[in-house]
Amino acid sequence: MVLAVEKKKGIVEQFRLHDKDTGSPEVQIALLTERINYLTEHFKTHKKDHHSRQGLLKMVSLRRSLLDYLKRHDTERYRTLIKELGIRK
Repeated sequence: MVLAVEKKKGIVEQFRLHDKDTGSPEVQIALLTERINYLTEHFKTHKKDHHSRQGLLKMVSLRRSLLDYLKRHDTERYRTLIKELGIRK
């Protein structure tokens, strides 16, 4: 599933650090979180879609790696991001 252009633009604008920022860890994590949330809802109705489940697990792993990187390099940005996205308890 690919995010709609308008939705992706909105997420990038919300989490970017400067005007031309599209690749910072915050933006990448926010986009992955949106796709993960979509697939989680998808699996509630399509329980046997194992091919997409494999992609979901890869996305979760990539998001985890990006979060670990952000936590190592800038803890304050990490804390504000997980609070905005509601990832942690």
